[in-house]
Amino acid sequence: MTAVHRSDIPSARRVVVKVGSSSISGDNAHKIGPIVDALAVAHGRGTEVVLVSSGAIATGMPFLLLDSRPSDLATQQAAAAVGQNVLIYRYQEALRPFEIVAGQVLLTAGDLENPTHRSNARRAMERLLGLRILPIVNENDTVATHEIRFGDNDRLAAMVAQLIGADALVLLSDIECLFTRPPDEPGAEPIRQVTYGDDLHGFEFGSVVVNSVGTGGAATKVSAARLAAASGIGVLVTSADLVGRALSGDDIGTWFQPNPEPGAAPATGPVRTSVDTLA
Repeated sequence: MTAVHRSDIPSARRVVVKVGSSSISGDNAHKIGPIVDALAVAHGRGTEVVLVSSGAIATGMPFLLLDSRPSDLATQQAAAAVGQNVLIYRYQEALRPFEIVAGQVLLTAGDLENPTHRSNARRAMERLLGLRILPIVNENDTVATHEIRFGDNDRLAAMVAQLIGADALVLLSDIECLFTRPPDEPGAEPIRQVTYGDDLHGFEFGSVVVNSVGTGGAATKVSAARLAAASGIGVLVTSADLVGRALSGDDIGTWFQPNPEPGAAPATGPVRTSVDTLA
């Protein structure tokens, strides 16, 4: 069933969860365990779970003796090639006690724009879910170019949710909820709910580089959430540390109500950022 409210998430048939690089790499690599624990609980009650995970480049950096995220595409691709292998291994090791098998799915923006590739991706993921495999999706950084990248995995997660007809999307961040302006600024107020069609132009959402390993930020999550909500998918934005509570339907984070008539034209409106461009 489509998750109309946060409390509907535990009863959703199919849920997409997105986690960012900063939450599962470097000093936070140990957080893969608690995240997997929460996914396993949802999987155990019968929910079909898809994980969209960033982190390939960040995970590969130490193996290439890099102290910061590389700026050139070739080195990013090299780091991703090494890191993706390590990342999937870490997820599978965390899933092993639950007897859950992970399936790696790497996509480019071109795959979801090409009708044949899109159909193939949907069919493969449907089969994985039917076999009770937990798909782990990431952008295929080793072949993507600057011109055809998703830009951030929040958007990829929204598009994957659309692709497989998910009932809910959970975007995990570094903070508990979204705010009307960057939370470290005076006057920042938490946003607990965004009704479909709400005008957000008065709010200021930060974006671009979150830290030395990842891209994204609040603005990309808002844009991705609105994209998914327009398709009739309820979206929760909250902290990666609260993933268990998020999948249990607790009253946390920022909830984007889904479009009650997803066949109609989506609501549009600018998302103001604290910078000129999105990452």
